[in-house]
Amino acid sequence: MRLENQARSAKVRRDKNGREITEEGDRGPKELPPFVLRGHAAVSEVYKVAIIGSGPAGMSAASRAAQRGLSHVLLEKTDHLSDTIFKYQKGKHVMATPSQLVLRSDQEFDAGKREDILGRWNARTAELAVNVKYNAEVKAIRGTGEAIPGSIQKIVTRARDGSTTTTELQRHAPPYAIQLTNGETVMAENVVLAIGTQGNPNLMRCPGADLPHVTYQLDDPYAVLDEHIVVIGTGDAGIENARGLAEDPAQGNVVTILNRSPKSANVRESFATAKEPNAKALVEDDAAGKLTIRYETETKAVEPGWITLNTRDGEERIRCDRIIARIGSAPPRAFVEGCGIEFASNDRLAFPTLTPQFESTAPGIFVIGALAGYPLIKHCMNQGYDVVEFIAGNADLKPADEPLLEAKFAGLPGSRSVNEWLEFLRTNVTILEGMTTLQLREFMLDSDARFYKKGDTIFEKNDPGSSLFTIADGSVHVRIDPNDPGKVVPIAKGSIFGEVGLISGRRRGATIVAAEDCICVEISRNAALKLQSQVPSARRAIERISTERQLLQMFGSGLTPADVAEVVETAKIMQVRAGEAIITEGADDKDIFVIRVGSMIVEKEIGGKPVFLSYLPAGSYVGEMALIDGGQRTATVRAAIKSEVIRIDGEAFSRVLAAKPALLERARKDMESRRQVNAFVESRKDSFSGVVDLYSEQAKFLVSQGLGEATDVLLIDERLCVGCDNCEKACADSHDGLSRLDREAGKSFAHLHVPTSCRHCEHPHCMADCPPTAIKRGPDGEVRIDDTCIGCGNCQRNCPYGVIRMDKVPPKKPSLLEWLFFGKGPGPGEPPYKWSKKNTKYTGDPAVDEALDRKKAIKCDMCAGIEGGPSCVRACPTGAAIRVSPDEFLTVARLENEGA
Repeated sequence: MRLENQARSAKVRRDKNGREITEEGDRGPKELPPFVLRGHAAVSEVYKVAIIGSGPAGMSAASRAAQRGLSHVLLEKTDHLSDTIFKYQKGKHVMATPSQLVLRSDQEFDAGKREDILGRWNARTAELAVNVKYNAEVKAIRGTGEAIPGSIQKIVTRARDGSTTTTELQRHAPPYAIQLTNGETVMAENVVLAIGTQGNPNLMRCPGADLPHVTYQLDDPYAVLDEHIVVIGTGDAGIENARGLAEDPAQGNVVTILNRSPKSANVRESFATAKEPNAKALVEDDAAGKLTIRYETETKAVEPGWITLNTRDGEERIRCDRIIARIGSAPPRAFVEGCGIEFASNDRLAFPTLTPQFESTAPGIFVIGALAGYPLIKHCMNQGYDVVEFIAGNADLKPADEPLLEAKFAGLPGSRSVNEWLEFLRTNVTILEGMTTLQLREFMLDSDARFYKKGDTIFEKNDPGSSLFTIADGSVHVRIDPNDPGKVVPIAKGSIFGEVGLISGRRRGATIVAAEDCICVEISRNAALKLQSQVPSARRAIERISTERQLLQMFGSGLTPADVAEVVETAKIMQVRAGEAIITEGADDKDIFVIRVGSMIVEKEIGGKPVFLSYLPAGSYVGEMALIDGGQRTATVRAAIKSEVIRIDGEAFSRVLAAKPALLERARKDMESRRQVNAFVESRKDSFSGVVDLYSEQAKFLVSQGLGEATDVLLIDERLCVGCDNCEKACADSHDGLSRLDREAGKSFAHLHVPTSCRHCEHPHCMADCPPTAIKRGPDGEVRIDDTCIGCGNCQRNCPYGVIRMDKVPPKKPSLLEWLFFGKGPGPGEPPYKWSKKNTKYTGDPAVDEALDRKKAIKCDMCAGIEGGPSCVRACPTGAAIRVSPDEFLTVARLENEGA
């Protein structure tokens, strides 16, 4: 029911833009002399506030306006309230996060079922007599007052071909004419945009994405029966859709959900945009066999009944009757900009520029909810309450998250307010420049601002940690020589550090100390991943800084950031699927590639067959030969596993080489070994075809057995092996009586055998889901399991090479001398099961006995801490057992030593 013609007593004033500001008690639409709008019918009333969109934010705003007695109208384009929640799948459990945030709204909200929440909201809206206008879709919003001097918005429209068109829009003062699609016009002094982003979903961009079985919404998961379903996207919507479809086994659905991120023990890292309880529930469903999570997987193509996937191990084609793509949404930019509202940047995913009171660049138009960058329901409802209070003149109101943020900044020097601190961070930190105030507030709830005095150590080399640090004030030093504190590399204000841990998950690579008193923000890995996914400018800044540092570290030669500025600006980070070529033999391109994550193999075609030349691990670069020598590519370089590379523009890099002779000389030395390999192959290609074929197949076999992602691997030359098993026995005797390798197990090709022993992968699969974080990487690269292992078996299940076993520690054996002279104990090696059982000292205490029988994960640790190195290699009497680094072992130069 609309509140009309009610008595109105209020103090009214006008601001500099000619907008009326009512202090209190505005009870109905203003009665104004009739006038004719430009192109619209006559209107004789103006609401104090019009709220567009009845989602949680808009509904809360309208409820506050009704409770305050402000003249208002709530415009909803459908025939029901809160269309976003209404479209949630039936029976969906709606969460009330963040739990530490107090709800400030005239509506109630607690976690519960979709239907219950909608019912309560509908009842409360009727109780408050909120003036709702249904089926009122807004077409345009225009100011009807005087033109605001100097307030002209430039709207840039980008065409598919990359060209742009700029349109200028003169802003006009309120009141605003809100034109509906049915021809009606609603007038209001203030407009609150609470339209969200769900009406503008991100679409799939692959062949077949327009087929009819590709959808972007799931209304009722229980209506889908006996289908192979692929859900794309692991935010809350995708997770809830997948779980709903797989919840009842009687439905007969085979559900797969695709996640681009790698598997991690911390679900917040694998599912950066989802609520943690949702992510944990999904992982539990996967473990229970209800559905399948495919990590590091993306869609390549869609066809009727099938979907082709790009996985970390290459392409795979699986059955698919239905695709539900929940890959996010973007603000409806054209409509919003047409209202006179500017965005924080030109990025498609950018949000409107707003004041702390939610007012946009169009005076009197406010933006709240998901469109403002705050998608969580509780945040949205608080904003709805707050914005109406601001409109009503309550200048003293602080946001509901103010106490939480005040606590975040309490330890910093100075007496800035929360808003002043937020502006200080945005102004001084490069990666935060593209964030709106509201995004920054949410971001800081997951981050920590810290003050360090000059000389304070921020973190030490080899410390665990994957968080990212930004420098808001002051500077830090990177100590490059632990024995000489004077050897440092400075990092200035506005930059970041710790990005290596963020990207690779490895321990800290250097010690960082405060060069002067400084203020830093420590960003949790989850917050940093979320930042990169939601703020494109932040992602580009992090990529640019990490690229610059990697290039400076790799090429050295006295280069400075200024020297490589053009190279960094033109560089591109590319994802490369397993088997995909980044360089093709015979091609004319001149770009250089730096391997950031993963590994590459180099092949050359001889006699119509690809010959394996070498292996390139992460940290290598390739492609310089064609740039320096000219001519075509002399070999093909393809990904051994799913990898990430930095593509450097060849022309930009050639200018750096011309300006830096020392760098050119270094590059010539680096490429000399590759030139020698090419010359060797060319000189012998007519005489060793059989050996080359054997070697190439052998190298490909080794890559298939995990050398493509290994850092250290055990190989056995079967021409030398006598089967004595000394390697196994030495391993057991060095590790509490449990061997970490199985010599006979594993696969062989020609004379090379790959036994069951850990590969110490660059990105270990076993680390992905270790609840106590018992699996760690040591300073020398070894992957080991410490005593906090709880025996859950997740690592064993996740290892693709079967090198982890679950077993209990046997009782201590008598010494070797006691066995030799007195026959005590089982002798060298792993004791038999019967001996272990017989000699276990059970006490009768269930807790103690259970601990004695408890199994834990067992794997190779490269004999870390044992003098002399790996026991298996030292114990081999014939030298058959060797531990190798793939980049040293996988090279065609070995052929020279094998008589080719």
